[in-house]
Amino acid sequence: MPGNSATNQPNATPQHYDAIVIGSGISGGWAAKELCEKGLKTLVLERGRNIEHLKDYPTMNLHPWEMQHRGYMPLQFLKENPLISKAAGFAEDTAHFFIRDKDHPYIQEKPFDWIRGYQVGGKSLTWGRSCQRWSDFEFNAPKQYGFAVDWPIRYKDIAPWYSHVEQFVGVCGDRENIPAMPDGEFLPAYQLNCVEEHMRKVLKEKFNRHYISGRWAHITQPTALHQQQGRAQCQNRNLCMRGCPFGGYFSSVTSTLPWAAKTGNLTVRPHSVVHSIIYDGKQGKATGVRVVDAVSKEMTEYYARIIFVNASALNTNLILLNSTSSRFPNGLGNDSGVLGKYICFHNYRGYMNGAIDGFRDKYYYARKPAECVIPNFRNLGKRDTDFIGGYVIFSGAYRERTDTESVEIGTSLKEAVIEPGSWRVYMYMQGETIPKEANHVRLSESEKDQWGIPLLVTSVGYDENDEKMVKDFLEQGKAMLEAAGCHDIIAHDSRQAPGLDIHEMGGVRMGRDPKTSMLNEWNQMHACKNVFVTDGACMTSTGNQSPSILYMAFTARAVDRAVAEMKKLNL
Repeated sequence: MPGNSATNQPNATPQHYDAIVIGSGISGGWAAKELCEKGLKTLVLERGRNIEHLKDYPTMNLHPWEMQHRGYMPLQFLKENPLISKAAGFAEDTAHFFIRDKDHPYIQEKPFDWIRGYQVGGKSLTWGRSCQRWSDFEFNAPKQYGFAVDWPIRYKDIAPWYSHVEQFVGVCGDRENIPAMPDGEFLPAYQLNCVEEHMRKVLKEKFNRHYISGRWAHITQPTALHQQQGRAQCQNRNLCMRGCPFGGYFSSVTSTLPWAAKTGNLTVRPHSVVHSIIYDGKQGKATGVRVVDAVSKEMTEYYARIIFVNASALNTNLILLNSTSSRFPNGLGNDSGVLGKYICFHNYRGYMNGAIDGFRDKYYYARKPAECVIPNFRNLGKRDTDFIGGYVIFSGAYRERTDTESVEIGTSLKEAVIEPGSWRVYMYMQGETIPKEANHVRLSESEKDQWGIPLLVTSVGYDENDEKMVKDFLEQGKAMLEAAGCHDIIAHDSRQAPGLDIHEMGGVRMGRDPKTSMLNEWNQMHACKNVFVTDGACMTSTGNQSPSILYMAFTARAVDRAVAEMKKLNL
């Protein structure tokens, strides 16, 4: 893993590079890989600590009984960290990849759970790893239904870049020929267990809906390219968020950053809190980045010809809002006035679970780290509900542990636990939300963090469209479970605050018109051509699919464009 020095920069001062990437997570790692491969001396700025593969995975092989609190967090920690302790996957074995609540405060004008991971690799170490492609249904939707602004691209523009990314990352799945979820470059899919196969058959026969093995960023069968990365086959431990010693799932730490480092063109600087981007009015472009050392609090400036902003959606908004100048008094590139506005997220509020009889003679093997998916079936090409947008459903079937409460200790207990219990099926939704100007973030006018940077104010909430979508999922999900023979179904609306989905998007959206958007079709700022934004902040709308694979594709595509423009001396 690259260190903190610039010793691999023989023809540059430590402050001057060809490119700067702000953030080392999923999209930042891809920016680094693509830039370095194309020969650019690249500096990656990460506000958190350094992480090295294997060395910094302290719990990767521990059993629960080998941890101080058997995998749970002590009560005092939970009292001090009510926000982060709600995050999916957070526990004693993964806590090292999440920040504590006090380490970066923000102001919630409306309830918003901002989940963050500050370290080299960012949230790529703890992401859910689901990788469905968007279709033209999603790219067309804003124009068709009259919300947000028109996407400046369509599926055909991004499809080859999806393929480019999938081959390197390693995405498993089956080719299903489903219009709402295009096929990709897949490794062998995880097999469905017997109840999941039953669900697939019922949903197809009774609803004409699909129940498929999910597309997940796991190496089920490594290719030569994955072996060159030093990654091996997923061992089905389902301990991914601890950090995988096999590199079985994709992260910046196991894949893109080491690949970039091999070129000799990469410098990674941890503990680098980005204050703002420097704009030179005379040159009419950004020239560098101001950084506050997270430990010493000293400020340093780094300079480059192009800058990629990949700090994760809300921090990217924060940095750009704080990047003011006489040319851009309201934030870098903000001629349109939309910076920080039209923040959106994914709606995860609906969940259900039911019991199903039979199948007692069958079980499943290993601990599959991927789920099944029911692709969106709502509003595909035409509106067929009282809400706009759609939702994907994640699902799976499993066997309960035997009920041993009535069994006494001894031989009878040992015999009872050998036999697993009955089967259950679960479903939960991932719903599209509609971008609205009122859903926004802005800088506090009075409060600053420990590095002297204004706190971010979040003002993001649900609307009537979201409520109708949750209601529809709860009705449709129950109908599907009942049709499959499930009973004792428990359906639940969590009413969780936005943000806990960890799919925040928008604020620096792409669009065709500089008057209503921040970025063009290449993720390039309309008003500051040498700055590119390819993380979740660039999103014009949310779609219903998991977004990370799209960020990676956007990033690779944008780097290709940026380097081509540099060669033409346009940047």
